[in-house]
Amino acid sequence: MAKTEIQTKTTYLQMLHRPEGHLENPLENVEIHEVLSPSVSFYHALYRSVGSKLHWYDRLVMPETELENVLTDRRVDLFTLHVRGVTAGYCELDRRTPNEIELAYFGLFPQFLGRGLGKFFLRWTALEAWTHSPQRLWLHTCDLDHPAALPNYIKTGFQVYEETWVNQVILDEQSNAVSNAALSTPGPTALKYSHPES
Repeated sequence: MAKTEIQTKTTYLQMLHRPEGHLENPLENVEIHEVLSPSVSFYHALYRSVGSKLHWYDRLVMPETELENVLTDRRVDLFTLHVRGVTAGYCELDRRTPNEIELAYFGLFPQFLGRGLGKFFLRWTALEAWTHSPQRLWLHTCDLDHPAALPNYIKTGFQVYEETWVNQVILDEQSNAVSNAALSTPGPTALKYSHPES
């Protein structure tokens, strides 16, 4: 894959205590599942579905064996959002560093943006992370992300603690093709949230 570099601003945010208030149920029929044993093909389908237009590439160029090690680590949690039975987004919580959790990836599929689902799913994700009682929950984003991403993080309770300018690699020939077959075969899952309750 051909690569180019552009300069982008990367913003680091953290949350040092559990968000206050309760989780407001979304207006749509929603479920959240924990994917207990994700395959690389399933993960790549999620990753492309959310990140192809946002220039995500790290996990596409990561060697499969290395990615498998990440996905099978019990300290890495993968959750998928479903709207009326259709996969709509995912998040990944990385608990491998003691006393902190990184929100490594978070996002919705483009067709589900603008419906209030991101606000709901992000708050659910933050509350789920705090069930592990970390000292902090953190993430980083950049100005290639969706325009609503940074405001949404801040509204959820994250605070900016660092901003840097970096040369961001862009893949010139990134394929946007997503395997629907891979998306439909997540493997074993556990229901974590349902509205209305099933």
